[in-house]
Amino acid sequence: MRLTRKLAIGSVAGIILAGAGLVLLDAADRACPPPLDKADMVSAEMLDADGQLLRAFATPDGLWRLKTTGADVDPQFLKMLVAYEDRRFYTHGGIDLRAIARAAVQLVTNGRIVSGASTLSMQVARLIEPRQGRSLSAKLLQMARAIQIERRLSKDEILNLYLTHAPYGGNLEGARAASLAYFGKEPRRLTVAEAALLVALPQLPEKRRPDRNLAAAETARKRVLERVAVAEAVGEGEAARAEVVPVPARRMQLPALAAHVAEAARRKDLKALQYQTTLKKTVQTGLEAVARAAALKLGPKLSIAMVMADAQTGDIVGEVGSADYFDASRSGWIDMTRASRSPGSTLKPFIYGLAFEEGLVSQETIIEDRPADFFGYRPRNFDMSYQGDVTVREALQLSLNVPAVKLLDAVNPAKLLIRFRRAEVRPLLPANETPGLAIGLGGLGITLKDLVQLYTALANRGRPVRIGDDVNERPGKIDGEGLLDPVAVWNVADILSGVIPPPGAPKRGIAYKTGTSYGYRDAWSVGYDGRYVLGVWVGRPDNGAVPGLTGYGTAAPILFEGFAKSGIATTPLPRPPSGAMRIAQADLAISQRRFAINPSGLLTTSGREPAPQIVYPPEGAHVDLGARTGDLSPLTLKLQGGRAPFRWLANGKPLPDVSRRRTNQWMPDGSGYSKLTVIDAMGRAASVGVFVD
Repeated sequence: MRLTRKLAIGSVAGIILAGAGLVLLDAADRACPPPLDKADMVSAEMLDADGQLLRAFATPDGLWRLKTTGADVDPQFLKMLVAYEDRRFYTHGGIDLRAIARAAVQLVTNGRIVSGASTLSMQVARLIEPRQGRSLSAKLLQMARAIQIERRLSKDEILNLYLTHAPYGGNLEGARAASLAYFGKEPRRLTVAEAALLVALPQLPEKRRPDRNLAAAETARKRVLERVAVAEAVGEGEAARAEVVPVPARRMQLPALAAHVAEAARRKDLKALQYQTTLKKTVQTGLEAVARAAALKLGPKLSIAMVMADAQTGDIVGEVGSADYFDASRSGWIDMTRASRSPGSTLKPFIYGLAFEEGLVSQETIIEDRPADFFGYRPRNFDMSYQGDVTVREALQLSLNVPAVKLLDAVNPAKLLIRFRRAEVRPLLPANETPGLAIGLGGLGITLKDLVQLYTALANRGRPVRIGDDVNERPGKIDGEGLLDPVAVWNVADILSGVIPPPGAPKRGIAYKTGTSYGYRDAWSVGYDGRYVLGVWVGRPDNGAVPGLTGYGTAAPILFEGFAKSGIATTPLPRPPSGAMRIAQADLAISQRRFAINPSGLLTTSGREPAPQIVYPPEGAHVDLGARTGDLSPLTLKLQGGRAPFRWLANGKPLPDVSRRRTNQWMPDGSGYSKLTVIDAMGRAASVGVFVD
C-alpha cells in the first residue's frame, strides 16, 4: 500500500512539474517568439500572364531572394535535400537527438567535428536570425528556436522557408534564385546533377560558388552524390552518371524583361511583392531581341519601341519601351510607347474606312493623284512625284498623299477625330488649332499605344478595345458604337493585306501600313492579322531628324521580324462580313466610277447638284446574308448625292425611319430578288435590284 501510495504521489508530482515546465515554456515562447516576420522579406516579382517570371527586384538589403515553395522545385531535389541534410526531418520536433549523439561521439573519437547535427528546422532558425559566431550559446539558441518554429509551422512551411532563404553565394538566396542564376531556368525540372549542386552549395556558399571556385563546387556536389541515402533517393546508377556532368562555371543574369513596365509598376505600388501582367514571356523575349538587334544595325542614338496587343481582349502581350533600357546613348530609360509623336501616314486607313462607310468610294473607284490646292494647303507625295489617275486601292497601298487629303476633305477632319474618341483615343493637336486636313498626313501627335489601340478596331471587325498590361492600364471592351462598320473595315484590310512586304521579309498574311513623319523624325509600321496588332516606332528620343529614316525601309522590316520572333502563329484575317465584296469598276454605280468634289463640297460628275445614286449594293448583286442557314443579317445601304432627308423603300414598302444619313440598313424577309429604292427631299429617286442569298 505504502509503495503504491508513493508511486501515485510521485506520478502526480511529475505531472505537476511537467505541467509547470510546459507553462514556463509557453510563457518563454510568448515572451521571446522567433522572428518569423523577417522571413517575409523577399524579392518583388513581375509575372507574365502564365505566371512566369519576367523581372525580379532585389530586396532592400540587395539580395535576390525569390519566394520558393515545395511546389516550385523538382520533387527529386526535395528528396535529395532531406536525405542529405536531415533524414528524420518529418519525424523529429526540431532537434534530432540521434544526430546530436552521433556528432558528439565523432567529436570525442576524432578530436574534431566530423558531421553536424543541425536539422533543417535549426538551419531555418539560423537563416532568419543569423548568429554572430559559432558558440555553444548560439547553438542552444538555434535549438530553442527550432522547437519554437516547429510548434508554429507545418513541415511544409518550414521547408518552404529553407528553400527561400538558403544561401547560394554572393547575393543569391533560395533555390529559385540559384537555379535561375546557375542553370538559367526555374527549378521545377532539374537533372540529378543540378539538384545535387543545389543541395551542396548552402553549406559553404562562398567557398563553393561555381563561378568563383569551380573545383570546390565539383567536390561538394560529388560528396552529395556519394551519400548512400542520396543515391537511394535518385535511383541506381543515376548518381554515378551525374558526377560526370560539368558544373556550370558562370552566373547568369536573372530575368529582367519589360523594364519600363516593371519600373512603372514599382512607382505605382512600391510595397507590392507581386505584379501580375498580361505580357507573354516568349513574346516579350522575342520582341526585345528584335529591338536590340535592329538598334545595333541602325546605329547610335536611335531607339525602337514596340507594342503587341490582342485585338479581342486588349491584353498587351509584348511591350518594348526602348531598344535597351540601360543604353544611355539612346536615352533607353525613356518609354517611347508613351511619347506623343507625329504618326505620318499611319492614320490613312481610317480616312479610307470612313470614305468606304459613307459610300463615297469603292476599291476600284478612280481618284486623281495630281497637284491640288485646298485653300492654300498643297499636299505633296513623299517622293515628290504624282501618279495621275489611280484606283482607291492603289492610292492606299502606295500611300499617296493627295488622294488621302481629298477623301479627308470629303468626310471632314473633325469627324475622323470624333471616330477616334469611340476608341478612347484623343490625339494632340497643335496649340489653338482646329482639326485640319494636315492631320491625315501626320499633323498631330499620338502615342504608339494609342495607335495600336486604334488598329485593334481594324483587326476586330470595327470594334476597338482598350489595351493594357494590367499593371499600368487595365485592358477591356469599349462600350458604344464601333469605330467603323464591318464592311468598311474589311475593305481596308483587303487593301492593306495586299501591300508588298519589305525586301527580304516573307509574306505572313498580315495587313500593314507604314508612316514617316515630317523631317524624317519618326518611322512607323503597324500590322495586324485576325487576332493581334503589332506597332513599331523608330526614331530618336530627342526628336532629332534622321536622314533616310522611313516607315517602309526602317520600321516595316522590324514589324515583320517582330511577328516572326514573337512565337505567335498567324491568325487569318476575318472572312468578309455580310454584304462585303470586291466590285469591278464596270459594275460600279456611275457616281462611284470616279471620285470628284465640286466647289460646294457635293460629290458630282458634272458640276451640278447630283441626283441620288445607290452605290451599295450594286445593281444585280448577289448578297450573301445567311439566308441558307436561316440566320439573316441586315444589308447595309449606301447612297451618294441627293438632298436629305431620304426615304428608303424595299419592294415598294417604306422602311420605318426617314434618315438624313447616307447609310441605312434593311432586314430582308427572306431570300430571293428584291427592289430597293431611295427618294430624296426633292423627290428624285434611284433604284437597284439585288438577290439575297
